[in-house]
Amino acid sequence: MKIEQLNVTIGELCEGYFNDAEEGVVGYDERLDIRPKYQREFVYKDAQRDEVIRTVRKGLPLNVMYWCRTGEDSYEVLDGQQRTISVCEYVDGSFSVDDKYFYNLPSDQKQQILNYELFVYVCDGTDSEKLDWFRIINIAGEQLTDQELRNAVYAGSWTSDAKRYFSKTGCAAGTLAGDYLKGASIRQEYLETAILWAASAQGLTIEAYMAQHQFDPSAVQLWNYFRSVIDWVQAIFPKTRKEMKGLPWGLLYNAHGQRTDLDPKKLELEIQRLLGDEDVTRKSGIYEYLLTGDERKLSIRAFDRRDAQAAYERQGHNCAICGETFDFEEMHADHIQPWSKGGHTTPDNCQMLCRDCNLKKGAQ
Repeated sequence: MKIEQLNVTIGELCEGYFNDAEEGVVGYDERLDIRPKYQREFVYKDAQRDEVIRTVRKGLPLNVMYWCRTGEDSYEVLDGQQRTISVCEYVDGSFSVDDKYFYNLPSDQKQQILNYELFVYVCDGTDSEKLDWFRIINIAGEQLTDQELRNAVYAGSWTSDAKRYFSKTGCAAGTLAGDYLKGASIRQEYLETAILWAASAQGLTIEAYMAQHQFDPSAVQLWNYFRSVIDWVQAIFPKTRKEMKGLPWGLLYNAHGQRTDLDPKKLELEIQRLLGDEDVTRKSGIYEYLLTGDERKLSIRAFDRRDAQAAYERQGHNCAICGETFDFEEMHADHIQPWSKGGHTTPDNCQMLCRDCNLKKGAQ
């Protein structure tokens, strides 16, 4: 890892400053991506922003800022984005502090601000070195998400285009699949989800997938894959419900997307039945259960202690299968007729089994 200090004045930083709500923020003679396209919007409160300007006007030091090198003479802000935007917006005349805009200040005070030197560290190194270092310094202020850190490490044409689909407010991914995704697009959570799904289909990590595609001219392949996932979900589960939000749809698509035995009408009837089943305590697990058959996704309601104690006494403290005597705490409450075969979590369907017999029965 190579880390070097860069001497940058506010005046130099503000050269070529441009701020667009969605298209990003640049400065330093357009060599610095202050906020890349479609990354999260400005989040400093007015009081924080104003304190940055007061600190500069008093000639006091601001905290260290970190940039990463993206080219021979180009950079991206890793840490210090809000402080950078604050000083640039002030010099640009966008707000006043203590009833004084930058253009209202005496010339000597203006020059003092423009000559103020920022404490900037620039880092360069391998992808893994940068990720490790970025996580270490990401400990204060408005912390970056894991995906925002990855975006800095794997900055390039592919990442910029991927943000167009997944990271902007009102982005295409949100319009198409907002009912199925959790998180916020501007915090890169939609993008992270899409990459995770696509990477998993190829047996890759998110980092490996981004490294593989970093310099692709566009992210249309990722977008087409994502659309395929959502098209599949909407085809087999046409009725949208709140329980569908945030499920690992891409991972389910990777495993089950080519199946021909999934009947949307039959699946809908099962969903309605399971939604009405009081023993199913995790309704959002219904969809994964219908695809995988894994009852654990449903969190079937367990017998309460009162029903278990009554069954224990009824059995004379003996296991219902092996007949051996055990303390109550050594036994497990079990459905006599399994839930999958129509049994319910009711007192008359409860039996007490020792640990070994319960495990054997569960494995059958």
